[in-house]
Amino acid sequence: MRIRCPFCGERDNGEFSYLGDAAPQRPDGLDASAAAMHDYVYLRDNPAGTIRELWYHAAGCRSWLVVTRDTRTHAIEAVEPARDVARARRSGEAA
Repeated sequence: MRIRCPFCGERDNGEFSYLGDAAPQRPDGLDASAAAMHDYVYLRDNPAGTIRELWYHAAGCRSWLVVTRDTRTHAIEAVEPARDVARARRSGEAA
């Protein structure tokens, strides 16, 4: 599988470290219940189809990326800097 880094260009996936699903949002640790923290840390879906994942370009620019990928075919639809995704998420919450 090859990932097109927005900063370095197309690279082999061996240059990247996989973190997992990019969707979960960490609950506020001060106000969250133990059950909510447990669910955030340990429970993950394993969908067949398109998912947004976090990848770290460890052997390149050291950027965190959000990769939109089909888990059935490994076809990559989009790669975005994670900081841009986080900014869009924050601005969407503020609206």
